[in-house]
Amino acid sequence: MNTSEAAELGARAILEQAAARSGVDPTHAELVRAGSNSIFVVDDLVGRVGKVGSADSAMRELRISRWLNASGLPTVRVADVPTPIVVVNDRPVTWWERIPAHRAASTTELAIVLRRLHALATPTTFTLPEHEPLAGLRGVITSADELGDNDRAWLLEHLDTLSSGYLALGEPVQRKVIHGDAWQGNVVVPLDGVPIVVDLDRVSLGRPAWDLVQVAADRTDFDRLSEADYRSFVDAYGADVTADPAFRLLADIQELRWVVFALSQSSSSENAANQVRHRLACLRGEVARPWHWDAL
Repeated sequence: MNTSEAAELGARAILEQAAARSGVDPTHAELVRAGSNSIFVVDDLVGRVGKVGSADSAMRELRISRWLNASGLPTVRVADVPTPIVVVNDRPVTWWERIPAHRAASTTELAIVLRRLHALATPTTFTLPEHEPLAGLRGVITSADELGDNDRAWLLEHLDTLSSGYLALGEPVQRKVIHGDAWQGNVVVPLDGVPIVVDLDRVSLGRPAWDLVQVAADRTDFDRLSEADYRSFVDAYGADVTADPAFRLLADIQELRWVVFALSQSSSSENAANQVRHRLACLRGEVARPWHWDAL
């Protein structure tokens, strides 16, 4: 049995224990995403097995879902089960309504959702965390056995440079509710055409510009987006983040996050390991933009 198979069995066992306590029949549970968080479809429900020690974050996601839906912003809904969150072996299992057949949002649909999200007043019944775009990166870089010493030293130096630059930005003029991982796949559109916000684990208080950077970088650094599609995004949102003096720094931080994500997968994926090498070469200036990075 390989590492990924063992991880799936472990997550499935946790899901089954949680299902018994939540009043859910796990017989037809199907794994649709594996990793530190594992996602299972169980008939008309979705069960999310979170990381070890993430129960507080999982509980906050339930509160965020209820708050956003009550605020008029359609969001993935907490399942109507007796116990929508159960903790098994220090891993939270949360239950959600399954979203019917859907597609990823267009750039215009994403921009409209972000404009509405950023206009919301902060919740009053619970506290959102502060957005920390560099959190967790150092630990992955220092602990990755697959990384050579020279690459590790370069990444840590690059991280220090970006950290200093981010600190120098100071407090943002605007501090809003942000999604934290805003791209077209995290707003889905069912057949009825009403966009739904998903993946709530990084919703926080921070710079609205952060939610615009991924789409902008797709245009400026990767050429994944046509000029017309990017203009549509800008027009629908009402601002062009590439004109923000902080854009280049925020884009560099986001791209470092994408490199570190590949690094976190590299022990069990040859493709991820190859992507680490390629993405590092890009960040070092050895590959000219536009870059081409495989999805992981």
